[in-house]
Amino acid sequence: MSPFIPEKLSVELRDGVITTEPINHRRYTLTHSDITAELFLTIGLNYAYDKINTTRDEVFAEWSKQGESYSFYTYLHVDDPFNPMKIGLRDYIFRHELPLALKAIRYGDTELFKKHPELDSSPIIVYFMSSNPLFNRLENWGTFSDYK
Repeated sequence: MSPFIPEKLSVELRDGVITTEPINHRRYTLTHSDITAELFLTIGLNYAYDKINTTRDEVFAEWSKQGESYSFYTYLHVDDPFNPMKIGLRDYIFRHELPLALKAIRYGDTELFKKHPELDSSPIIVYFMSSNPLFNRLENWGTFSDYK
């Protein structure tokens, strides 16, 4: 896994979202630059589709209330839109880099976690989305307390 370097993270708030509210359906789009290793986190009520590119290597995520508690759902497009033979490689890269992405999201939304510390113990559910049943999976990736 690449190390998380806070100085390489840019955060943008959109759509009526402020640093501490709302929680439910707060959506995250995390993209990166392969050239500079910079990370770009957009937080809003909608995903930042204008930030994604054709490689589809972004991380989409959102908070969702389940009863009285929250879960954090993460969505990853494992299929390669240009080469179906690279699904295994993309799955490996997502799994290798996902801890970095979760750290970046946690760090980039620090004020939300300060105001709502219970979110650190919310489950992180990850959808590895693929047309190939071997890679199309739903997994529990712990809690944000694992990614501080």
